[in-house]
Amino acid sequence: MNSQARTNWRSIAAGAIGNMLEWYDFAIYGYFAAQIGRTFFSSEDHVSQLLAAFGIFAVGYLMRPLGGALVGYIGDQFGRPAALTFSITAMAVPTFLVGILPGYDTLGLAAPVILTGLRMLQGLSVGGECTTSIVFLYEHAPPGRRGLCAAIAFCGANAGILLGSATGSLIASILSPDALDHWGWRIPFVLGLVVGGLGYLLRRGFSEPETAARPARSPFADIVRTHRSLLLWLAGISVFGAVSFYLMFVYVVSWLQFADKIAPAHALSINTVCMAMMMPVILGTGWLSDNVGRHRLMIAALMLGLIGAYPLLWLMHHPSLTMVVLGQMGFVAIIGLFSGALGGAMVEAVPPDVRCSATALGYNITYGVAGGLSPLAATWLVNRTADDLSPAYMIMTAAAVSLLAMLLHRSRPGTA
Repeated sequence: MNSQARTNWRSIAAGAIGNMLEWYDFAIYGYFAAQIGRTFFSSEDHVSQLLAAFGIFAVGYLMRPLGGALVGYIGDQFGRPAALTFSITAMAVPTFLVGILPGYDTLGLAAPVILTGLRMLQGLSVGGECTTSIVFLYEHAPPGRRGLCAAIAFCGANAGILLGSATGSLIASILSPDALDHWGWRIPFVLGLVVGGLGYLLRRGFSEPETAARPARSPFADIVRTHRSLLLWLAGISVFGAVSFYLMFVYVVSWLQFADKIAPAHALSINTVCMAMMMPVILGTGWLSDNVGRHRLMIAALMLGLIGAYPLLWLMHHPSLTMVVLGQMGFVAIIGLFSGALGGAMVEAVPPDVRCSATALGYNITYGVAGGLSPLAATWLVNRTADDLSPAYMIMTAAAVSLLAMLLHRSRPGTA
């Protein structure tokens, strides 16, 4: 392997691995939402505590558009590596502080207030991290492999959530439920400082080729002036991924516990297995998108989500763990098919000089609102309707919105 090839692989690995470390930090909050609710909020009924915990989860996600704007601006003006180094640094310290923050019994109302502030900082970081790493990997890819390399970024995020799920599953299987509630859930957050530090060291040394001139004026002025329809398109196609992913791989851990009465350790184990299986689906779809086109794969996935969400969730609402796994594996196939093609479709549609900013804004507006509010909305909807399968309607609606965006704007640049 020559020197240039080694440099390219090192850069690609740095982007993917850093994204994995970033999402580990952010994801573990969702997996321990029930324990966090009992720690940081006053003793009320279970649903109120879970709603409060997912409410702060949503606040963190609502910071994503601001984070995307900030980190996207850094990426377009000062380079992709500077943006990625900033984003991972802004994640590590708040994650550690969540792990050592005293609870409601010690700090009273100050505990949820401080927790909210820390989650906002984490949301700021994640808002710029995901899309900037996708742009970075896409721009380093050789022709004919750009869809695959963009999919690697999604795999990095997927692997980070998988790492969080596996860590949570291991801790839940070792500790008693009482120990997990009182202090065990804090361990992954404390470890986040080490994980984030490793990511910082990895990213600090890599560089990027000059793929395009820096914008002459603020990239946001250019986006507002000339790329408004593109911004709406990016937001529209991201709705399905935002809603389906966070319902089926974050919220579902709590859903399995209260809807199916599955123990926390088993719920996390099921989620871990399914997350692991989605990685080859994403990579395979990324490779396939370079050969058959990204848009036709995304449309196929959206149609499957529209007709398959309810029967798959019905399958998961079953006393047999095998049936639960089969149902979630169906979501793995659909969401993986969509996500594997999404990264390349987004990046290639945006001019290089505003690529980080426009992609970050469009993607994160949707993920901040639709993704961040999905667990909260699903918790409320199930409690309000007394229908454990009602989250399926949210996924179906999201699929319809993204499908409409795809069909109305099928002719985008670079859809090969």
